[in-house]
Amino acid sequence: MEKYFCNDDQSRINPEHTARITRILDRLDASVKPQDMNLPGYKQYKLSGKVKDTWSVWVSGNRGVTFKFDKNNAVDVDYRDYH
Repeated sequence: MEKYFCNDDQSRINPEHTARITRILDRLDASVKPQDMNLPGYKQYKLSGKVKDTWSVWVSGNRGVTFKFDKNNAVDVDYRDYH
């Protein structure tokens, strides 16, 4: 996601998802805690199991943006099919 956010590298991004992902990443960049991402339509939830400290917000279908927080910063941000 860093390549997309910083350099507009869309090679891993479904073109139909770019506008939504851009909004999600902009909000994530401004967030200081996971709860800041709990917006209408984002369908935020915390993952479990091996990724128990990871959060997800919905993009489309099974695709989502996943992330963790380290202090006040989002880390390990990814766009993936997590189901």
